[in-house]
Amino acid sequence: MLGELRIVDLGVIGEAVLEPGAGFTAVTGETGAGKTMIVTGLSLLCGAKADPRLVRAGATRALVEGRWALDAYSAAALEDLGADIEATDGATGGPEVLTVRQVGASRSRLSIGGVPVPLAQGAELVGEWVTIHGQMEQVRLGSPERQREVLDEFASAALGDSLDRYRADYKARSVAQAELDRLRAQAQERLRELDLLRFGLEEIGRADPQPGEDVVLGAQAVKLQAVDDLRLAARQAQVALAGDDDAYDVPDAMGLVATARKALGDAGDSDAQLGALGDRLADAASVLADVAMELATYLDGLEADPLRLEWIAGRQAELQSLSRKYGGSVDAVLAWARQASQRMVDLDASEEHIEELTASVEALDASLDGLASAISQARRDAGERLSGLVAGELAALAMPNARLEFQVTPLPALGPHGGDQVALMFSANPGAAPGPLGKVASGGELSRVRLALEVVLASGASGSRQTFVFDEVDAGVGGSVALEIGRRLQRLAEHAQVIVVTHLAQVAAFADRQYVVAKSDDGQVTTSGVHEVTGDERLDVLARMMGGLDDSESARAHAAELVALAAAGK
Repeated sequence: MLGELRIVDLGVIGEAVLEPGAGFTAVTGETGAGKTMIVTGLSLLCGAKADPRLVRAGATRALVEGRWALDAYSAAALEDLGADIEATDGATGGPEVLTVRQVGASRSRLSIGGVPVPLAQGAELVGEWVTIHGQMEQVRLGSPERQREVLDEFASAALGDSLDRYRADYKARSVAQAELDRLRAQAQERLRELDLLRFGLEEIGRADPQPGEDVVLGAQAVKLQAVDDLRLAARQAQVALAGDDDAYDVPDAMGLVATARKALGDAGDSDAQLGALGDRLADAASVLADVAMELATYLDGLEADPLRLEWIAGRQAELQSLSRKYGGSVDAVLAWARQASQRMVDLDASEEHIEELTASVEALDASLDGLASAISQARRDAGERLSGLVAGELAALAMPNARLEFQVTPLPALGPHGGDQVALMFSANPGAAPGPLGKVASGGELSRVRLALEVVLASGASGSRQTFVFDEVDAGVGGSVALEIGRRLQRLAEHAQVIVVTHLAQVAAFADRQYVVAKSDDGQVTTSGVHEVTGDERLDVLARMMGGLDDSESARAHAAELVALAAAGK
């Protein structure tokens, strides 16, 4: 519920504060005084698009603030948003939140509880608290989408959770079908990929490469290709170390070390330092002997093997062919094979997934068919009840012959809200065949149909909004019809907060409180202010609204009679 509305520099309003409270609040004033700025301000708080031209002349920005009393659900949602919730026992009672909309020349901002929010998110949040009925809402009422929403709102009890379950299943079915379509569209590509992967794995399997095999074979090939050079080098080193049996007079390293060791050993008795050096030569002799022995073993095992070299060349060519196709080395080829094997598993799983998705879609189709059938029946039953209740309201609004029918027909295929096309058919005159509401109803008739629907929905405790705002609900009517509009708004206010912008005294008289938008002119700038009128002042305002004469006794008496008539209906 709206506890307070503050407007600064919006249109012709310099600064105004409105405290509607619970029940029915009427906003009146002369034409051009700025009454509609009240509705515009509330629209801005609900995330409506801002027009910089709304900023009052001479001001840099317009400001609209709304203080709202919250229910537990809304308070919890705003706390999750991080909004500042005020626990207060003020005018509205219970937790409250402040919404602020600023409109400047180049940008506008909306905040809820001190938290800046995008306009779309603000519209979703604040839209749960208030419904604004203006000319655009009348246009919306002529659309099949809005007509279905109205019927579903009335049928909510009969629908139970069927519609929620239907929407959840429909969304799940859409997701599953999209994935199924994607997989089926990629079936040929998937088969081609499977063939390529299978061919590659078979080719690698036939070659059976081993980890690091290309590196090992490369080293062996180098060794076999250089066998003569290796033999010469090893033989030369062996002769230098251990000598040559065919040239025994040529000195060798081991003989020379032995001679040096003997010389130092003989002198070691005289000088310990030389003895120590002799011991070190003993170590060197042992190393030289080991190397000479290993060289002999190496030479014994070093043989030319042309057949082995030829086989290595062929194997290297085979491995290089694999490396060119699947990686830069044998290890890379083996890594590709592992990845390809996993990819084949995944592709095979896609086929299994197609079967699972197909079964899931079929199950969801069966569930949707059953739910859609139940929803259709609930809508048809609710449409008949709602049409009868609205007909009674329209009769009281001077439309005794009006017929309103909710036409529920099947769609060619199930949609996100069921399998129904909902159309609101209307006829204002007897004998005339009902036609689409948006095409056959005049503006005044649309206003009364809209009001009748809201009264029925709210009185049935099916309304989902706490605050209703009506602008031009009384357009094109007067006299007894205006009185009935006032009575219906009064009845609606028993179940919700109602704010009405009106120019008719017959409507304003039924309000629990009345605010007047009055303009003043200082010769340069025209501004408007808002103030509440009560007692005699309110009678004067109502008298002026009826006849333009607030000092006429007959007009004031008529105004008092209207107020008394409205009070009697409470």
